[in-house]
Amino acid sequence: MITDISNIKINQVAESRITQVDFNNLPFGRVFSDHMLVMDYTNGQWQTPEIVPFDSIKLHPATSAIHYGQSIFEGMKAYRMESGEIAIFRPYDNAKRFNESADRLCMPQIHEEAFVKMIAELVRLDQQWIPTTPDSALYLRPYLFATDEFIGIKPSDNYKFMIFTCPVGQYYAEPLRVKIEEYFTRAVKGGVGRAKTAGNYAASLYPARLAQKEGYHQLIWTDAEEHKYIEESGTMNIVFVIGDKIISPSEDTDTILRGITKRSVLDLARDWGYEVEERKVSVNEVIEAIQTGELKEAFGAGTAATIAHIDIIHHQGTDYKLPEIASREFSNKVYKQLNSIKSGKAEDKFDWIKKI
Repeated sequence: MITDISNIKINQVAESRITQVDFNNLPFGRVFSDHMLVMDYTNGQWQTPEIVPFDSIKLHPATSAIHYGQSIFEGMKAYRMESGEIAIFRPYDNAKRFNESADRLCMPQIHEEAFVKMIAELVRLDQQWIPTTPDSALYLRPYLFATDEFIGIKPSDNYKFMIFTCPVGQYYAEPLRVKIEEYFTRAVKGGVGRAKTAGNYAASLYPARLAQKEGYHQLIWTDAEEHKYIEESGTMNIVFVIGDKIISPSEDTDTILRGITKRSVLDLARDWGYEVEERKVSVNEVIEAIQTGELKEAFGAGTAATIAHIDIIHHQGTDYKLPEIASREFSNKVYKQLNSIKSGKAEDKFDWIKKI
């Protein structure tokens, strides 16, 4: 592991592209900041990280990641606080999850402190790219992929770690229509469902496209064995408010990504005195709760979307309409509180904010 980045190299752009950006109209993931960080792993150790102008990268046709899928990433956000300081939300949790993914994919870890420092240095350099319009942030994408120039199935000996940033607006512009998936599978026990690896998302594209053709934004994934239990929803973990309880599928299984935003939501819920249950959640339980009026709220929780209200849940030919968004006490409250913590309006009692 690399632990010292005091010798980080910085090659700054001659002229920023920021004047070309309309910060009042930010499509998610299509506008990129001036710089990116690059660090190579060769000869069994990490080399000196370097911040360079954002640009395309050159790859050998036999680059291992392209052929054998050793590729992991994280999603994070930086915010401009009311004080003018820069806040990164829970970066050490991302660092920990990144290394868990690296272990599962036979890739080298990066020391958590070094991971956070490299991100902070890049954000500090491109801080003018942090948008200040409502529901916006600077999205941070650290990722790691295998770079052996070799055709053969084995863990790579060489890797490239990179970080780039994007000023972004809302991921979802409207409440979601989702479909419960009972045929295709996102992850199986013993697989890589818990890792934030590229292949998981590639496997979800085809069934998600089928659902989108039917008019749905996303899928609610179910377990691979029986398709009876809810796991997560596309780009997000999923949370339900049934009666007076906050309920979410347990992450004890290795088929569900351990969500940092979801963990924040449940921590706040417990702090406010709500009863929280993390357990198996059956499809039948959710549908019955809708039919009896016990299901008050359903939403996705993730870095990109933050809180994404679910308006329609489709199951076996029926669209079930959920309560109106304005009536949803918990999810609206938790969304407001998360934004207030990130902006510095509310106390950061859980020590989630890393100021730089």
